[in-house]
Amino acid sequence: MKINLIDLTIEKAHNSLLKDEYTVLDLANAYLAVIKEKNEELNAYLEIFYTDIIKQAEVAQKMFQAGTSTLMTGIPIAIKDNILFEGHIASASSKMLENHVAVYDAFVIKKLKMEGVVILGRTNMDEFAMGSSTQTSAYGATRNPHDMTRVPGGSSGGSAVAVASDMALVSLGTETCGSVRQPSSFCGLVGIKPTYGSISRSGIIAMGSSLDQVGPMGKTIADVEILYNAIYGHDILDSTSLSDKFRRTVLGEFKGQSFKKRIGVPREFLKGEGINEEVLKNFDESCQKLKNLGYEIVDVSSDMMKYSLAVYYIIMPAEVSSNLARYDGIRYGLSVDASNLYDVYAKSKGQGFGKEVRRRLLLGTYILSHGYYDAYYNKALKVRDMIKEELLNIFKDVDVLITPTVPFPAFKLGEKMDDPIAMYMCDIFSAPANLAGIPAISIPSGKTVDGLPLGLQITAPYLREDILFSIGKDFEKRV
Repeated sequence: MKINLIDLTIEKAHNSLLKDEYTVLDLANAYLAVIKEKNEELNAYLEIFYTDIIKQAEVAQKMFQAGTSTLMTGIPIAIKDNILFEGHIASASSKMLENHVAVYDAFVIKKLKMEGVVILGRTNMDEFAMGSSTQTSAYGATRNPHDMTRVPGGSSGGSAVAVASDMALVSLGTETCGSVRQPSSFCGLVGIKPTYGSISRSGIIAMGSSLDQVGPMGKTIADVEILYNAIYGHDILDSTSLSDKFRRTVLGEFKGQSFKKRIGVPREFLKGEGINEEVLKNFDESCQKLKNLGYEIVDVSSDMMKYSLAVYYIIMPAEVSSNLARYDGIRYGLSVDASNLYDVYAKSKGQGFGKEVRRRLLLGTYILSHGYYDAYYNKALKVRDMIKEELLNIFKDVDVLITPTVPFPAFKLGEKMDDPIAMYMCDIFSAPANLAGIPAISIPSGKTVDGLPLGLQITAPYLREDILFSIGKDFEKRV
C-alpha cells in the first residue's frame, strides 16, 4: 500500500503499525524511496544505514508482535552526523573525521534503540556544527526543499531537510546556539532546544561544552514532544546530566503555581538593525493569534539580552579552541605525514579543518591567551550570569518569552559566506536560551510572500518544556 508520508505523524504511524495496515519495513521502505528520489539534489543524508534498517525493522516488528511496542517503535528517524552510532562513521561533516568509526553509541542512540526506532542514516551539517547554513560541510551544501536556491539553516540543516522533504518522520539535531531552532524555522518545522543537561551529551562530538544540547525536530509539536520524552534522562557518563531527583525537586517547586497565560515580548530586543520587515509583520500577527487564544501579551524590559550574541561569540570560540585541540594528527583523525612534529600538527589541522572552523579556533585561542583571558573570557562569563539573572527575574512575571526565531527568512546559497558577521546575526534571538541553559522552541508561524517558512520562538523557564509544548499546541491549531 502507498503510505501518505506528507501528513504522517508518530501517533498515526503507531496506530497503523498496531493494526497491521503495513509493516515497519514497509514504512522504512516508503522513506527510502523518497530518499532515492530527492537526496541527491538536496544533500540531506551523507549515508544511509541500509543493513541496519532491515535489522532494526525486524526488532521493531517483534516488539509489536510481543505487545512491547512504544510510540517510537518502528519510527524512521534521521540523526545528525555528530551523534555516535556504534559501527558507523560520525564525521561531524569534516575531513578531519572522514573515516572515524564510532566505537560506542551516544546516550540518545541507546535510548532510541531501547524504543525500537529505525535509524535511517546520518545527515549533513555545518562542519563541527560551526555555521548557520549547512554550507561549511566538507561534503557539500544542503539545499532548502522550499526553495532549492536557498539554505536550510544550520548547523542541523540535513536533519531539518530530511523531515521537511519526507525523507524521515522525525530527526535529531544538536544546538550550541540555534542550530535546531533556526533550520526548523527555515524549513517550516518544530524544533526544540531542551534545558541544558536534560538530554545527555555523551557520545556527541563536542563544540561548546557549556552550550551544546541535543534537540528533536519534527512536523508537529506532538511528534517533537514524543521524541523528547524518549531521549531525556540522567546519564552517569555525562557530568552535566541532570539527575532524576534534581528534576523532580525543581518541577515539584512549580506544583500549585497558577499558569498565568502571560507572554512577555522583549520589545527593545526587537528594535535592532537587520530584522526583516516580513518577519516583524509575521511576529505581530503571531502575537495577535496568541491574544485570540486568551493569552495576555505584555512588553518586558531587558537590559542584558542585547549582549547575548557578543557574549556567545566569546565563550563559544574559547570552548571550541579547547575541544578541538584533541584533533592534532597524532591520536586520531586525519594525520598528515611531515618531517617534524610541528608540521604534523600544522598540516593535519590545516588540511583537516575548513575555513570557518579554523577561524573560530584562532578566535578562541586568542581569547584564552595570556593578557586577554580576563579581558574577554572572564568578563563574558560574568555577563552571562547577568543575562541568566535577568531572565530569571522576567519569568517571575510571565510564563514565557516570544520573539521571531531568526531575524530573516532563509537566504540564498552563498549569500553570507564572505560576511561572517552577517551570518552570525542568525543567532541573535537564539543566544539567550543557550547562555542561560533554558528551553526554547521554534514553531511554524506562517510564510513570506515568496512562500518561505517563518518561525515563532518561545522561551520558557528552566525545565519547563511542558509549557512550550502546551502553548505550542494551542498556537499550532490556529496557524
